[in-house]
Amino acid sequence: MATNVRKSNSTTQNARRGGARRADNSALFVLISIVATLGVLAYMLFLLNPANQGDLLPYALVIVAESVLIFHALLSMWTILSAGYEPRDFAYHEAKRSLFSRRRDDADTMFIDGEPVLIDIFITVYGEDIDAVRRTIAAAIAVRGAHRTWVLDDGRSEAVREACEELGAWYVRRLSSNGAKAGNVNHGLSIAKGQYFAIFDADFVPHPDFLVETMPFFADANVAFVQTPQTYGNLDTIVARGAAYMQTVFYRFVQRGRNRSNAAFCVGTNVIFRRAAIDEVGGMHTDSKSEDVWTALALHEQGWRSVYISDVLAIGDAPETVEAYSKQQLRWATGGFEILLTHNPLSPRRTLTADQRIQYFVTASFYLTGICPLLLLLVPPLEIYFDLRPMNLSITAGTWALYYFGFYGMQIVLAWFVMGSFRWETLTLATASFPIYAKALWNVIVGKDVGWQATGARGKPSSPFQFIIPQLLFFVFLLLTSVVAVWRDWQNGTPTIATAWNVTNTVILALFIGAAARESKRSPAPAIMPEPVETPLRTVVSRPAPRELETAR
Repeated sequence: MATNVRKSNSTTQNARRGGARRADNSALFVLISIVATLGVLAYMLFLLNPANQGDLLPYALVIVAESVLIFHALLSMWTILSAGYEPRDFAYHEAKRSLFSRRRDDADTMFIDGEPVLIDIFITVYGEDIDAVRRTIAAAIAVRGAHRTWVLDDGRSEAVREACEELGAWYVRRLSSNGAKAGNVNHGLSIAKGQYFAIFDADFVPHPDFLVETMPFFADANVAFVQTPQTYGNLDTIVARGAAYMQTVFYRFVQRGRNRSNAAFCVGTNVIFRRAAIDEVGGMHTDSKSEDVWTALALHEQGWRSVYISDVLAIGDAPETVEAYSKQQLRWATGGFEILLTHNPLSPRRTLTADQRIQYFVTASFYLTGICPLLLLLVPPLEIYFDLRPMNLSITAGTWALYYFGFYGMQIVLAWFVMGSFRWETLTLATASFPIYAKALWNVIVGKDVGWQATGARGKPSSPFQFIIPQLLFFVFLLLTSVVAVWRDWQNGTPTIATAWNVTNTVILALFIGAAARESKRSPAPAIMPEPVETPLRTVVSRPAPRELETAR
């Protein structure tokens, strides 16, 4: 276990050093962002030019899909270019300088505005691997600054209880799982009494300086929470790498840019809250699978301030399997669509600033971009089978490619600059995930509750192909269509954009299905989540042994 903790801490340090090596706000980065923005605008004008319109059906599919993508690309560019805002002001540095007392008897106690503070660290558990839980507990206890570490176990596991007793953490088990993770945290708040509380998922190992880097922000009485990024250390599968890389730009730039609008939102882990702020909004939001975004929205509507820092202060596990990724994305997308359809941020009833309205609308509608690939996958077959083209026949392949590269090519260049190379795993997952987002939208429209499950929870082994039936059907359709298209072009003696486009889509889906096939062959057979141990008590609280408790204080 100690080896794994050291490995995670080393990964954290490497990530922080790597971030320091790349100048996120360098002149070159700003230039690339501006050129990418111009490319988006040029592509938009090209599509909307009536002279370029082709047949109605494929043109409508392209316009609908690309309009959503262009809208989000432009807003992302605007937010990224705002990322130069530095939340660490003079008050922060002064608070950090006086964070600890110089007296020997309370050298570990933290002070804000000269007053000692009581801090709780919550680790939410729901059936995750016990080794991962132990690593997180050990690291949380080792965080600098006086605090209590609480393990909130909705999985009701005796192994987790024993780990808490051994390592010196407080253990809390509730009989009911109402409210899922948010309900679990609210229940923990009914027992713990700290003025501040941090939340870590069971598989996110905090850095020892987590409190040192975040607590000084609370010298500003208007700060409700401080959020740090989700960074992953288990990039061992295509799914894990794709899921991790998809979030890189968001955590390195978009969230930072939202600081300027006071619209950086909570992502559910690696975050610390002011308890008074949460009490004011009635606790963590329990009526959604995305309690984090909803809670942040409620706080912003009440006038509270949020802070995001891009320092890597915890290392976690990305979803490694198709099943885990599908459930994670379904949960996140459902929360976004719930905000869009039931709590529209643009409504005049929302007490948000103009910038906050825009940013939350972007958040709520973001997963529509995940449905756009479905529309674009249908365009090439319409030309191949029915000779219906989205653009005017007078548009040459070179002209189309020029504008297309101005939009998509510059997005790839920007991502390349951020991540150091082209991450094909991201493109694969982004293209193949449309059934997940379409399902999430449908569930919200019809009011279907899909339940809640932690991303890292272990359950009965299942085949990844159970979760990608739509992708399999589309792959077969596109593969047959590619064969028809290649045969048609060979007969005509002229290659076409439609054939190249369809073959590319087929290859992308083939990569995704190949990843599922390799996952199926590995058959990891994860440990089956134990049945909850029922207890006649409503709440079980296990205190650490006296010596261990003293260590945790």
